[in-house]
Formats: sequence, structure tokens, C-alpha cells
Amino acid sequence: MTKYETVIGLEFHAELKTETKIFCSCPTSFAGEPNTRVCPICLGMPGVLPVLNRHAVELAVKAGIALNCEISEKSQFDRKNYFYPDLPKAFQTTQFPLPICRNGHLVIKDAEGNDKTIRINRIHMEEDAGKLVHGGESILSSSFSLPDYNRAAVPLIEIVTEPDISTAEEARAFAEQLRTVLNYAGVSDVKMEQGSLRCDVNISLRPEGQAELGTRTEVKNLNSMRSIERVIKYEQIRQAEVLDDGGRIIQATLNWDDAAGVAVSMRSKENAHDYRYFPEPDLPPVIVTREWTMQLAAELPELPPARKERLLNKLNLSEYDATQIVGTPALAFFFDEVNKILDDAKMVANWLLGDICRILNLRGEEEIKIDSADFAKLLKKVKDGQINNTSAKTVLEEMFSSGKTCAEIIKEKGFAQISDTSALEKASDEVIAANPQPVADFKGGKEAALGFLVGQVMKATRGQANAAMVKELLRKKLL
Repeated sequence: MTKYETVIGLEFHAELKTETKIFCSCPTSFAGEPNTRVCPICLGMPGVLPVLNRHAVELAVKAGIALNCEISEKSQFDRKNYFYPDLPKAFQTTQFPLPICRNGHLVIKDAEGNDKTIRINRIHMEEDAGKLVHGGESILSSSFSLPDYNRAAVPLIEIVTEPDISTAEEARAFAEQLRTVLNYAGVSDVKMEQGSLRCDVNISLRPEGQAELGTRTEVKNLNSMRSIERVIKYEQIRQAEVLDDGGRIIQATLNWDDAAGVAVSMRSKENAHDYRYFPEPDLPPVIVTREWTMQLAAELPELPPARKERLLNKLNLSEYDATQIVGTPALAFFFDEVNKILDDAKMVANWLLGDICRILNLRGEEEIKIDSADFAKLLKKVKDGQINNTSAKTVLEEMFSSGKTCAEIIKEKGFAQISDTSALEKASDEVIAANPQPVADFKGGKEAALGFLVGQVMKATRGQANAAMVKELLRKKLL
């Protein structure tokens, strides 16, 4: 591989987060009985006319803004003609020469940890095709396939990069960054396992130092980050072996068999002229004014790069903590809500990435189903010594399972910490009287003996004593 340079371009299809399809009022919700979420429009019946979903346009523009694109004031829909069972109209309504967004970019880290800009050529809107349910494990091993058109005409954006990516690791880093940005922007739910974010990989090799690009292959419909990385490494080796043997790469569309770890040719790769694009006569051009763009930009939340910079430089979190928090929008938004009340970023980050993530993983959930303000109250009680860490962890688990407030749980379980001086003095005196040897050890210079005595007071008070106060009281009494 050292004598070849790898050139990679990625294409992502992201389903837009709309309630209805792009040209009709059929629902876009996932799954359902086959062919039950369809109508004459999305089935392409003769005589029907499409009406563009305004919200889909808004989401496409927001995606463009979030990905640093130029927003086209005028874009246009076209007909992409091809015959395939999942396409009931025998053409796909998409955008070709006049896409809604152009010339964007995302910044990733390369292998050396340096910033690398990956250019985005275009973002265009289109309708999704239907889905073929294969009779076997894959299209290649099936004797029949059945079409389900529930997904037909679900609104999509296609995001096309320039061939700026050089390694499988960079491709994965870009894909993960893109998924995070689209999730933050509220553009798509980006659930790759459900097909709402899919990736096509274009890959070619060229001799090191050569300017001209090699012949590329395209691997379609990858639905996991792992698959993106694996297929690139596979094609790098396969293409290098072909070239080393004096062969030539055939431009083709490949299907990735994840179980077998191989890519199999499906058909020769089409070019644009094969699709006979022409303007969609039933839809007018899409006009996006500067004022509309500015309004949509104002609706976007703080995006990952700016958010991470704030967590690092203004809140002084570590690189690890900031990366973990920013990586999931639900964590990031919850973190800000809690820290706005508590004003202790490190404490919030520790509990969020520790106990809350642990509970979410155990429950198999992604949504934090507790009130952020009530969680801030729990941390404040810990910070003020009203409840110890061990009890607070139990309270937090109960908050998730019961929906009760932290105050209700603390009262029910008797977790309120004892900070009354007279009560702590009484308990300390009893422990001192009952443990003469540890007392003598401490007076003789063994600091560890004090910890034992503190533990005995905590045991006597069922863990409710304020440990810091107990330690100070015992020290004063014994010195």
C-alpha cells in the first residue's frame, strides 16, 4: 500500500425529521406493515401532482448552515430516470444542477491529531426510494424480493464530499462528526440501524505522487461506522492487488457483505448522462431568501465545535470530558441546564459521565428522564454536605425508576445527613469510649486510626453523619 495513495469521497443520505413525506401527507414514521403508509402521490399514480413539504426545505437549509455551506437563493428539482422495483414512478425526484446548498466543509482530526478540512461539494434534496425485502439474507443470495413503499418519498438530503479523505480512519471521523452535527441541528434522527442515515463510499487508488485520479468503485448503503471503515480497508487491499498484478479497476457499484467481510460487484457504475436528468415540470423552483436563511440560522442551537471550545476554554473541562459530553446532544443539553443552576462544571461532568451514563446503559436508554433542575438540587445537597455520595447515588437511581423528586426520596429513605453538632459529639464520644486501642494508636501518631474511628461513627449513624464534621470533631477531642 505504500506505493499507492487512497482517494475517498463520501455520500450520505440523511432522512429529514419531518412528520410527513416530501410531496404528500403520508407519515414518515419508521416500520409499520408494508405498503400501509402510501397514497396515489408517493406511489406515482397517473395524474397526481406533488406539493413540496416546506419543513423539509427548512431542515435542508439548516443542515447547510450547520455544515458551513452557501445556501442557494434558487434551487430546482429534477427527474432522475431509472428503472428499479423500489421506485414506483420509474424516476426519482431530486436536485441535480441547482442544489439547495454548496461549498461547505467540516474539520476533523487526521492521524497525527492535526486539523484537516474535508470539503462538502453539495447538499441536495430528494425523495427516498422504497425498500426491497429480500427472500434471503441479502440481495445476492435471494431468489425473490418484495417491494415495500412505506419509505418511498420520505424526504432526504444527500451530502456529497470532495475526494479529500485519505484513510478509513478519516472517513469514520468525518462520518461521526457529520452524524453529530445533523443530530444537534435537529435535521435528522441519524439512526443508522434504521436506515435514516446511510453512506455510500467512493474509493480509488493512484500511484504515489500522481495527480490524476484512479478509477473508482462505489459501495452503497452502508449503515454503520464500522462498515464504513471495514469496506475502505477491504477495497484498498483488493484494488492494490489488482493493480500489482497488472490489471485495471472496473468502475462499478459494489454491495458490502458485512458478515463475510467482502464487497461484491452489483453492476457497472452509471454516469450522470445515463439517468437522463431533466427539470421536474410539476414543481416550481425553490426560492430561499436571505431573510429566511437568517431566521433558520437563529433557530439552530450551539453546534459541536463551538460547544466543545466553550467547555474546554471557559469551563475548564478536560479534553476527554468535553469530547464525551459534546458527542451526544442529550448529554450536552442536560449538562448546560444543570450547570447553569449549580455552576460547578467539573462536578456536573463527573456525575453525568459516571453515574447517569451508567444508569442509562443499564436501562438501555438514551433519553435522560429526570428533571435537570431536580438533579441540580441533588448535587447541591452533596456539595453542601446534606447528603453523602453513596446515598446520593441511591437517590439518583430511584429518581430514574420512580420519577420522584430527590427531596421525596431522601425523606422516605432517611438519607438526610446529620450535621447537628450535639448529635455528632454524642456519637463521637460513644465511639471513643468503645475503641480505646484505635484511640491510643492515633494519639501515638497513626493517622489511619482516625479513619477507622470516623468509619465507626458513620456506621453508628447509618451513614448519615457528615463525615467531614465527624473527622474534625474526633481530631479536636483526641489531640
